[in-house]
Amino acid sequence: MKAIVRLRYAAKTDVGMKRAHNEDYFSLIEDEKVFLVADGMGGHACGEVASKLSGDVISEFYQHSKDMDATWPYRYDPGLSYPENRMVAAVRLANARIFDAAQKNPNLRGMGTTLVGCMFVGDCVYVAHVGDSRCYRVSQDGIKQITRDHSLLEDYKDARPDMSEEEARNFPHKNVITRALGMRDTVVVDISKHEIRDGDQFVLCSDGLCGMLDDKTIGRIVREASTLENAVAELIEQANRAGGTDNITAMLIQCNL
Repeated sequence: MKAIVRLRYAAKTDVGMKRAHNEDYFSLIEDEKVFLVADGMGGHACGEVASKLSGDVISEFYQHSKDMDATWPYRYDPGLSYPENRMVAAVRLANARIFDAAQKNPNLRGMGTTLVGCMFVGDCVYVAHVGDSRCYRVSQDGIKQITRDHSLLEDYKDARPDMSEEEARNFPHKNVITRALGMRDTVVVDISKHEIRDGDQFVLCSDGLCGMLDDKTIGRIVREASTLENAVAELIEQANRAGGTDNITAMLIQCNL
């Protein structure tokens, strides 16, 4: 018998200290226990169109696919479980819609968005992502990054395993991402499954947070905060104090068995 996981959550987004408007977007599909954070890109407010569209399309697909007889836009992958197939299909559909909208409207040309999302099923969490928005697990063992950034820096680290932290910090193209929704007509979605332990907390964030604060600081703030709301507020405040060079979004989900 699968354990019933009780979820509590809080989220906050902030424009940061340098940007004129906020292109981040977070959303929740409550009845499906799906949590999403997107970080849009593209000038003239295109990024906020892409990030919101990703959340809307994914929500729409989850509602549509509740009907077991509903037709899916993509072939079922037998190598993935049903929750994984559903999540990957939703993200791929969001990519196609964003790409299509950008092709049809010259004002939206070049828009895109990163996306990280998690879905809780029984005593497991499924984490999907495209781009450099991240998911962390904070537990009694500390903080661990679950996602791997789709970025030039990460590709470079793979080629240079001996790269120092200082070299990584000074890497000239560390903000260049290699994958995002809307860049092409198809996208590869990374997805992973993790067993939940009592007291686990999951942080979903845009790179406006993890680009300003190191992992250890994020973990400390989450563990020491008296409430989830205080935790997300403190994360954003500290990211702004560190420079706030981008929009900042933090979503925190606490799991109790």
